[in-house]
Amino acid sequence: MVELEIVKNILNGDKKAIAKAISIIENLKPEACNILKALREYYGKSHIVGVTGPLGIGKSTLIDKLISIYRKSRCSIAVIAIDPTSPFTGGALLGDRVRMQKHSLDDGVFIRSMATRGGYGGIARALGPTIRILEAAGFNTIIIESVGAGQLDVNIANYSHTVLLVLGPMLGDEIQFMKSGIMEVADIYVINKSDNPNAELVSMMLVELLKYRKHEGWIPPVVKTIGLTGMGVEELYRQILIHKDFLHKTDTFTKLSRKRFMSELADNVLYELNTIIKEKLYRDLEIEKIIESYMRFEITSYNAAKQIIRLIPKILHSSINL
Repeated sequence: MVELEIVKNILNGDKKAIAKAISIIENLKPEACNILKALREYYGKSHIVGVTGPLGIGKSTLIDKLISIYRKSRCSIAVIAIDPTSPFTGGALLGDRVRMQKHSLDDGVFIRSMATRGGYGGIARALGPTIRILEAAGFNTIIIESVGAGQLDVNIANYSHTVLLVLGPMLGDEIQFMKSGIMEVADIYVINKSDNPNAELVSMMLVELLKYRKHEGWIPPVVKTIGLTGMGVEELYRQILIHKDFLHKTDTFTKLSRKRFMSELADNVLYELNTIIKEKLYRDLEIEKIIESYMRFEITSYNAAKQIIRLIPKILHSSINL
């Protein structure tokens, strides 16, 4: 009965109910499944914008300005700000939403910080179900802010329709090293803090790099912004809408939504396998023998890994009721 009340309130856009449902999902409580099932006919209508880029580049400040523009257009918006979980304490700072605090009293805005909790590639493990809760609550746009991203933190692309890669004016040479990873997933490139004289040089480098990237009908634009003043954010908003229209016209929107479900499932399979194998590494006698053999340099780490992989069916059978 409590779940039905939560579902009803989510559909009415009640922020407390939305926050409670997300907490239930994050804590893997049994009622999460019933809530998600009850909301399933309301999924898939929101435009999901992923914002990624190096640590300290000004992503949160930029999002704060974007929220204001979305609200001027009477568009309801939810923001999920992802923070890394400490490998030592399991906690997270969860501080990104402080920069967006002025929007907290706006009924058309929902902001939630979320710890990664074992998620891969700069996103949180509970991200997929949380997106579905926010879609059911009727938010037109959902913005996901990833943790400070490195070259290979590209998983946000699997959960987003439009990916913004935020770069800084001092990253000229580093772009060359990033281009084989995160540079390839961006739909829009943003050069923030572009009041710096180097911004024009970085912009020219990006335009040059894009000439060598394969395009499937969409050529990513390069937008220069200043997050603190809001300069260029209107143009960024315009480019996001142009890309959204492109996705709908080419029927890519639906394909990307399906990709999100597949990525979420794959991420959870990897997480569960990783957890099970780590637990068994310290308790399974056969694995212990392999480890001891490796420690005596009788086999290489690659051979040890292959031997452990052969034991996975047995490990899974003893850990899960198949």
